[in-house]
Amino acid sequence: MLYESAGAWRQAANKRVLLFGMSGLGKTHVSQMLRDSGDWFHYSIDYRIGTRYMGEYITDNAKIEAMKVPFLRQLLMTDSIYIGSNISFHNLTPVAAYLGKPGDPARGGLPIGEYRRRQEQFRTAEIHALLDTEYFIDRAQRLYDYPHFVCDTGGSICEWVDPADPDDPVLTELSRHALLVWIKGDAAHTQELVRRFDKAPKPMSYQPQFLSQVWEAYLEESGCTETGVDPDQFIRWTYAKALAHRQPRYEAMARNWGVTVTADAVSALRDAADFEALVADAISARGQTPPEG
Repeated sequence: MLYESAGAWRQAANKRVLLFGMSGLGKTHVSQMLRDSGDWFHYSIDYRIGTRYMGEYITDNAKIEAMKVPFLRQLLMTDSIYIGSNISFHNLTPVAAYLGKPGDPARGGLPIGEYRRRQEQFRTAEIHALLDTEYFIDRAQRLYDYPHFVCDTGGSICEWVDPADPDDPVLTELSRHALLVWIKGDAAHTQELVRRFDKAPKPMSYQPQFLSQVWEAYLEESGCTETGVDPDQFIRWTYAKALAHRQPRYEAMARNWGVTVTADAVSALRDAADFEALVADAISARGQTPPEG
């Protein structure tokens, strides 16, 4: 690990962390709190994906829809209007909207082949954005003189790595530059996340093997054809299964590559000093229970 002891962490002139875990447990909240302290640079993986690696996909998709409207088509063909996404740290909807949901086109669904193509685009984009962490650490210090750095990852980071592989290229690279911190939820947090998702289902990214497994299982259980699937119903049905699929992967990442803090402890943080103390305690706790070989 980048910081071998709580003392090394506390004394470090440059603190660098990468937060990971389920979406909705506080990664972005903590990152914004640290940024607001004035000493931390906030690097958002999802924002980087939407602006650097998937921006053209998102814009082109919007143009395809606009071209179906004769009035807008004429304006686009004559360069009379401009179409772009208004993505921000607080509004990542353009990325989710592009990812979409598989199922009946009449209900806003995508053909499963197109859905898989966009999932692969996202996988590639997220890996690239994660590997840009070192660049942004350097940029934050060189341009803006920030002493500390927090990388705010998406919930799908665990889908693209093998935490049991000591030579995993993404985790090896990330751990060279930042301390990996898992924000761990409990059963009550999971139930609340499922409740929220059921109320307002949102697009997600999935490991290809997992997606194939749940897609085939849903078709068999529901008796639907691929074009008859209700997109919202499918992702609702899949969500709890996706959380269960990710939980052991997060746990292995923390056990072999980082430290663990609880979502309850994170929700009680008041400022950057509280966060630094929480991470110091997590490093000490890890020292008492070393990772499995």
